[in-house]
Amino acid sequence: MLRQFFSSRWIGYLALTVVFSVVASFFGLWQWDRRQQAVAAMELVEANWDATPLSLTEFRSRNPQVSQAQQWTPILLEGRYVPEDQLLVRTRPRAGVVGFEVLVPFEAGAETLLLSRGWVATGESTDFPDLVPPPPPGEVTVMGRVKMWEPMLRGRGAPEGQVASINIEDVQAQVSSSLADDLYLVVDSETPRPAVTPLGAQRPVLDEGPHLSYTFQWFLFALMAFVGYGWLFRQEWRANRGITAHRDKKITDAEEEDALLERSIS
Repeated sequence: MLRQFFSSRWIGYLALTVVFSVVASFFGLWQWDRRQQAVAAMELVEANWDATPLSLTEFRSRNPQVSQAQQWTPILLEGRYVPEDQLLVRTRPRAGVVGFEVLVPFEAGAETLLLSRGWVATGESTDFPDLVPPPPPGEVTVMGRVKMWEPMLRGRGAPEGQVASINIEDVQAQVSSSLADDLYLVVDSETPRPAVTPLGAQRPVLDEGPHLSYTFQWFLFALMAFVGYGWLFRQEWRANRGITAHRDKKITDAEEEDALLERSIS
């Protein structure tokens, strides 16, 4: 057995088995990490979505440094929109339809924040919507939810008045106001409410996805690789020693009838 185990062929098989198991385990850990991220995102929604709205001053005093932990926190703003700096975010899907997200700066006292007013569908021209509902004029009270700025999409351009992602650098380059650079808000409600508005933000679906089952599958594959290696090794070892599995010979109906006939004659 040791001679077979240390042969170059079986050492090679063992090396392939180890490599496969390491790769499978890596994918298992990757799926586990993705599940942890999904669970953390779900916990943020559950913790922050239904919280009591804070004024901007209260939010700033409680969170001098905004982080992912404050995402979805509701904030009440009072001020006015800056409609001349309105922008559209390209390629935003909703319910299987591609459209645009409408961005408008909002002057709230000493701060100007970027607000996403919602979603509009692509129009007859795929590069623009047919209609973008304007923001309400004058003094407005807005309830919005905290979001983190998105990363820049390298190599993705956009026509004038549009951006490829809600990235502070891309947005700031096209607006005249100096925006808060640590967050933006998605609008939940506006008072007074306009007759026509973009489709508002939806509460994220609390679903961690199939990552846990995929984790178990990949670790099972890693284990089964060694089981398969051991089974093949044993089969060859038994064959080399001339050991064969015992199998009962199946008796056919004709053979059974012949045996009965022979016993009756004798």
